[in-house]
Amino acid sequence: MDYRRFENKVVIRIDKGEEIIQKMLEVCNQENITLANVNAIGAVGEFEVGLFKTEEKKYYSTIYRGDFEIVSLTGSITTKDGKLYHHIHMSAADGENKVYGGHLNYAKVSATCEMFITIISGKVEREFNEEIGLNLFKF
Repeated sequence: MDYRRFENKVVIRIDKGEEIIQKMLEVCNQENITLANVNAIGAVGEFEVGLFKTEEKKYYSTIYRGDFEIVSLTGSITTKDGKLYHHIHMSAADGENKVYGGHLNYAKVSATCEMFITIISGKVEREFNEEIGLNLFKF
């Protein structure tokens, strides 16, 4: 992985074999980023995404392995209990252009991942909402 910061933007190259969430959080810690928007493209060989079933208040996850192009990776960086908190979604296409996606748990890069983080001045915390079953923005 390598990255450069340009004022309120960080451009990251995540390399083959590296895990996307781990490297993103590593950069956020190094650059003291606590509020940001994230987007990326690239290729992954393995990833896990989940779907939150609202009635059950529970995530169900699926692992995919093979050659996949990241169609979209987007999300946010905030804090919860003073620690970094990420909420990232990803969709990826296979060789037949079938797309799979959801809440990203992890993704291992197979070629490269080009990530852009836009830093926002300020702070937004998360707080667990019992009714919804998720950690929501707390302003």
